[in-house]
Amino acid sequence: MPAGLLLAAGAGRRMGGPKALVQLDGRPLVLRAVDVLRAAGCAPVVVVVGAAADEVRTLLPADVTAVEAVGWADGMGASLRAGLAALEPLAGVDTAIVHLVDLPGVTAAAVARLADAADDAPAALARAAYDGRAGHPVLLGRDHWAAVSASATGDAGARGYLAGNSDVALVECGDVAEPDDVDTPEQLARRDPTR
Repeated sequence: MPAGLLLAAGAGRRMGGPKALVQLDGRPLVLRAVDVLRAAGCAPVVVVVGAAADEVRTLLPADVTAVEAVGWADGMGASLRAGLAALEPLAGVDTAIVHLVDLPGVTAAAVARLADAADDAPAALARAAYDGRAGHPVLLGRDHWAAVSASATGDAGARGYLAGNSDVALVECGDVAEPDDVDTPEQLARRDPTR
């Protein structure tokens, strides 16, 4: 089974605070996302922190590793690089599922389907699709980590690398998950009627 790599370092400027700490149905988004990765069987689980790093760390279960991204304020690229660097020395980890903290509609079923499609091979490259449109999460085999890290700049993360690679398998997940992120309080309110 792949490692779970959760990118949760952003300041959430449009949300008004770090999205990792935002509550949905009484639970912080970071814990909801960790639960999804664990329920899908991902191990180990690594969470990349940045904004409010100490506060986010205190929420994480003991068996989840927190890694602080230097330069997290520069965008998702720094977080992805930090997360892949943390996984690099781990023996037996050949694939990683990269998940984003602001995707509460992504389910464990979608993560597991993505993992099953890649067969835990170091050359694997896949991403969830929703009605045929590529989205998150993304599965990266170890063979791609160095090139993904080299290309991850600003807020692009692995986007450029994936767009230029014809080997990316799309795994349809639209029947078991929703791809919509929550960037603003209004988007969050549409998901949480108690707000």
